[in-house]
Amino acid sequence: MPEVPVNVDIDYVAPRHLAGSGDPAWVTVPLHRACGWSYGHDPLMPRVLLSSPDQKALLRLQPDPDGRWWTLQHAPAPDRPAWFASFDARTPVEMIATFTDALTDPTADPADNWDPQEPLLKAGWIPAYNHHRLASPDGTVRVEADETTRAWWVDTALRDFRTLLWQAHFSEHTPPHLITAFTTALTDPRPVPRTASPSSLPTRNPDLITRSHREVPAHQVAGALEERIRSLAARRSGPPTTSTHPPQRPQTERHRQR
Repeated sequence: MPEVPVNVDIDYVAPRHLAGSGDPAWVTVPLHRACGWSYGHDPLMPRVLLSSPDQKALLRLQPDPDGRWWTLQHAPAPDRPAWFASFDARTPVEMIATFTDALTDPTADPADNWDPQEPLLKAGWIPAYNHHRLASPDGTVRVEADETTRAWWVDTALRDFRTLLWQAHFSEHTPPHLITAFTTALTDPRPVPRTASPSSLPTRNPDLITRSHREVPAHQVAGALEERIRSLAARRSGPPTTSTHPPQRPQTERHRQR
């Protein structure tokens, strides 16, 4: 008998910052298979620990109802003190992956004159309360830098920001090109696939999200991750690319209003 094709129910959700977390393998598997990050195996602990080949970066994924599920810590380097980035449980994996992809990109330009607000301004984000904080056009995301700590925050909520859906935090000394990669991902209009029940979405409000349902062959779903792995692995052996000049950092100071 011929095999019966197996289909998977997929919801394509936009904007991606309201799509829920997604599959952590989109981040962890390429880091291991394409970028050479090693992991320790402890079947009795519900966590993942991945270390970069040079042992300077550690990614921790650990369920924590009272804290951040994702934390990336980086040791000090000759030109930069130690830094960290963290992401709450509902942070879309596609956006975390953009950050880790930039971190592991051998052709990336790590100069400090990248401006994380530039992609947001180009996408029509507007100042909220002051020029140090930008809000998304739908009013559900705020991006802000703290003048005192020089840390960056991304807050996502459905209304009034009293209860956050998720938050990303980039500490002082986080390379600006990595934060810029994340803010660029915030403006990406393409929907992201989700295989979980629609009830797992942060919201089903049609005024805030668009959701289209499709049945997709299971091999196509698995193939998307494999193609991502191949693409990232090819960066190591591919020809060098010429970096575009980064957006310039404005001269004004920035801070986070509490």
